[in-house]
Amino acid sequence: METILRDLEPTVGQLFDRHLSKAQEWFPHEFVPYERGRDFSPGEPWSEADADLGGHTIDDAVRSALYVNLLTEDNLPYYFRSIERMFGPDGAWGEWGRRWTAEEGRHAMVIYGYLTVTRAIDPVTLERGRMAQVSQGVTPDPPNALEGFVYVALQELATRISHRNTGNHLGDPAGREVMKRVALDENLHHLFYRDLASAAIEIDPSGMVKAIAKQVVGFAMPGTGIPDFADHAKAIANAGIYDLTIHHDQILEPVVLRHWGL
Repeated sequence: METILRDLEPTVGQLFDRHLSKAQEWFPHEFVPYERGRDFSPGEPWSEADADLGGHTIDDAVRSALYVNLLTEDNLPYYFRSIERMFGPDGAWGEWGRRWTAEEGRHAMVIYGYLTVTRAIDPVTLERGRMAQVSQGVTPDPPNALEGFVYVALQELATRISHRNTGNHLGDPAGREVMKRVALDENLHHLFYRDLASAAIEIDPSGMVKAIAKQVVGFAMPGTGIPDFADHAKAIANAGIYDLTIHHDQILEPVVLRHWGL
């Protein structure tokens, strides 16, 4: 794997420069509607009636999506560990990995800020879910760099779609803007990894075809360690936020079949 990482480093540098030219600076605090906030009394039970969503309501499926999306972002320490293990800490690879981590860190900040201020979800449930998930450290962990290229390319797009579709189910304009902003970051990350995988196909087509096959068949979202993930995923799918049809039509079809040409 060291050979392909070395051969791809110039491409990583080019893709990193492209990313920096397109990435926009933004600040989580500017997206959170703090004027809706009020103090939480210790031990105060949460109720759906407490939610201030700009005059709108959400159903349990959308709450499941918000819960899963935030806790997925909370597991960032383990994603960084995997990225650094697969690609290394040095040179262009290391620069990209650290920049990617810095950008990803804003996602949990802004979603958590929105959910806490608006009381859209029980904050105790959120914190207990975060503690349970991060304490376990369960995340997909591709065994090598080739499979890593494929996984992150598909996963970043899946995450972008999940965030954006969740936002589209929110009537609250502030909530939609939060999820849209996060999705824009995820899209740039997807493009980086998608085009990195394309370059890897040129260098090692046989190895990449095998890696693509394994990751397509065994693909799992990074939130599998979230408490009650299967139940939440079912609710999210039933609401049309993210399901197998979306996965096929908006991820496998455009990326694997068309862009990578398999």
